Order: sequence, then C-alpha cells, then structure tokens
Amino acid sequence: MTSPTASTAGTATPQSLVEHALATSVADDTVVIVRDATSANLRWANNTLTTNGVMHHIQVTVIAFVNQTGGTSVGSVSGSASTQAQVTDLVEAAYAAARAAGPAEDAAELVRDRQSGDWETEPARTDITVYDEFAPALGEAFGRAGAESRVLYGFVNHEVTTTYLGSSTGLRLRHVQPTGHWACTGKPADLSQSAWVGGATRDFADVDPLAFDATLAQHLGWGKHRHHLEAGRYDTILPPSSVADVMIDAYWYAGARVAWEGQSVYSRRPTGTRIGESITRPEVTLYSEPAYPGLECAPFTLATSSSNESSVFDNGIGLERTDWIRGGELTSLIQTRHSAAMTSQPVTPAIDNLVLDVEGGSGSVEDLVAGMDDGLLVTCFWYIREVDPQSLLLTGLTRDGVYKVERGEIVGVVNNFRWNESPVDLLRRFSHASATEPSFSREWGDDYFSRTATPAIRVPDFNMSSVSPAQ
Repeated sequence: MTSPTASTAGTATPQSLVEHALATSVADDTVVIVRDATSANLRWANNTLTTNGVMHHIQVTVIAFVNQTGGTSVGSVSGSASTQAQVTDLVEAAYAAARAAGPAEDAAELVRDRQSGDWETEPARTDITVYDEFAPALGEAFGRAGAESRVLYGFVNHEVTTTYLGSSTGLRLRHVQPTGHWACTGKPADLSQSAWVGGATRDFADVDPLAFDATLAQHLGWGKHRHHLEAGRYDTILPPSSVADVMIDAYWYAGARVAWEGQSVYSRRPTGTRIGESITRPEVTLYSEPAYPGLECAPFTLATSSSNESSVFDNGIGLERTDWIRGGELTSLIQTRHSAAMTSQPVTPAIDNLVLDVEGGSGSVEDLVAGMDDGLLVTCFWYIREVDPQSLLLTGLTRDGVYKVERGEIVGVVNNFRWNESPVDLLRRFSHASATEPSFSREWGDDYFSRTATPAIRVPDFNMSSVSPAQ
C-alpha cells in the first residue's frame, strides 16, 4: 500500500492524514475521506467592491466499521483536522460511535482495491488571481452602470476541493472539483425595481461582467412600464435557471427506498416504484453524467453517512451516465446497494450533476418570447419548498422581474406571485423548449448543487396561485 506522504514544509498532507487514520484505527474496517478546499470570493454593492477573501479548510471524515453480534455497526465522525493528533481524535470517536451503534441495515461488503493514478498528487488550489481578468472588467461595468444611473450588487465565489478517499480495503481515490458561481442584481438609482442574472463556472474565464451588466440594463428597461395582474394560470416561459430550480427538486426526491415505500411521486402504491412507466412527455430525457463537458464531477461515490439515498458501504463505487428519465419513461431512481436489493433494480447512486434534454428543443429564451402571443417571462424563483411529496407539489415565489409578453415582445414588468407546481407535472404539460445550455439554480446553486444544464420551457397554464407583496 502507498506509504504516507508529507509536504516539503513537514506539515501533514491529505494523503498522510488518510494513512495515519487507517494505521491507527482498531476497527475491523475503516474508510477515510479528506477534503482539502480553498476558495476566493469578491462582493460588491453600490458599484463598489466591498469585501474579498481567501480561505483554506481541511475536513476529515473517519468511518469505522465494527463486526458485532447481529451484523456490522458503523460510526462516522467528521471535523476540521490538519494534524495527525486531530485525526487520532476523530478515529477514536468514530470507533466509539460504532461500538455503541446497532447493526447497520445497509451493511454490504466494502469496495476493494481501486486506486487513482494521481493519488500522490498534492491538492489543487485556487486564490484571488482567479479574478485577474474578471475584476478589471467588473470595474468597467461599475463605471458604465454609474454613468447610466444604475447600481450593481453581487457576489462571486470560486472553490477548488480536492478529495482523497482511502480505506482499509485498498481504496486510494482522488478527485479535484472546481466550483464557481456568480450573481449580480441591478437596480435603478431610485431602487424602484430590480433585475438578476447569475451563472456557474469552473474557472471564471467565461464570465463577462460587461455582458451581464448589459443584460441587467435590458431587463430594467423592460421594467419602466408596470402592469398589475391577478393570480391565475398564465402561459409562462421559465428560463433555464428556473427550470434548474425545480428539476433539482425532482432529482433530490428521487430516492428509490422512499418511492418503494409509497412516499413519493415515483411510488407505485401500496408498494413499488414507477420505474418503467411513462411519467413525462416522450421528448424528455433527464440524466446525470460525471464526464459531461463543463459539469464534470466525482466519478465515484462519496458518502460520509448513510441515508435513504446514500450508504457509507458504497464509498468508491464507480459512477457512469445514469438516465433517470429516458424518452419520457422513468428508468432509474437513486439506488444504494441496499435499496437496489429491495427494488430488484440496478445500483444507480447519486451523481453530482443533472442534465435535462428535450428532443427537438432549439433556440433560446428570446425565441420562445418571440413565439408567444400573450403571457409571462419569469426571471427566477425563490424560497422553494415542498408541499406534497406524493405529487411533488412545490411552492415558491417569483423574484427580480416577471415580464409581460404581448405579440412576441416584452412590454413591461408585472407584480410578483406565489406559485404552486410539480416539476414532474411540468414535464408533462410544457408546450415548447429551447436548446439545453449550462444553467444555474438561484435557489440551490450557491451552496448545494451548481452543476446543471437545462433548457427554457414554456408552460401554457403555469399556476400563479396568489399575488406576492414582495418587491
């Protein structure tokens, strides 16, 4: 097995932390996950940079497996750790937790003998230089916005996390994950309205502040004419960001065990799943692909704890493209080896990206607007919550611009709404779709799930259930 390594400065490396944990553990088996993360951020308000920061954090998870009467018990403990002494404390705590626990119902043989060729490589890092081109362009955007009586507020963050997964059964896997996002809100000088743009990126080379300021200026221009509308069902265009918002919920609630037990929209009641059933329009394919260009993510399972959708016993399982919906048919749910045994389906673990393709979808949001006679264009959603798991009914608010469309033209801004819809139902009812493009969920992208690609869709009867007083 690979020996522990140390940096030239003599401090502990992530690999040496893994090896130390494995060497000192007295559990029957041990899995160790070390995440070395650096991040750099900028924040601005009133056309002025206000803060910036660079951070470095190392988190270690030790998972102890103890064979006891009746099965295998598990203890998982996570904490910040950069020294061997700190790791020793985590190892002892994980072992104690495993000894105190009952047999794990998801127990399975641990994955064995998988190794990355780059295991010995030091962690990848980011720093403030990631904004060397972005920051001067942002300054130009501030100047232009100020000259045109517009104020900008926003935030950018870039993080690079290098994960090392090691185990007593021979796992030595490494993955580097760059994650970036940007968001900017624009307002006129009198703060009478607002508009928002945002996106995800791996390196900020593709983010142009002058371009997103131009988009904000266009949206604020639309808002010079105001219209009031009552609640009701409206022909509505959802941009890729809003589609990402609700498709992430459709994915997160796609756990196989919950479906098998009759508790979700994917259940065939009283017991069973709807795998094999047509649940959306036949043009729809929803899938995850670890190697999807621009949305690359870990090609193996990483689980710090067990739940209905994950299992610590599955750490290191290789991941490949998984179609959740193909041709309108539900083809897979999020399956651990434990739930797959219950449902007699293949093991299909969760993957950290999501792609929605609509066969025949083409063009852009602007093309969908041009084809609409009378309806609404949403900018983004906010504060989305589940109402009913059986139908996956969600509720949320619109924010930062809902625009009225007449005869293919945007004629003004309307009030905000509370809406009630199910993403699965939307995929049955939409009438048009644009081409799929990289997208960013405003609701979930900042902290949880930023790797999505979705089209814009047009829904002929989107339920704006009540008028919202939010401005």
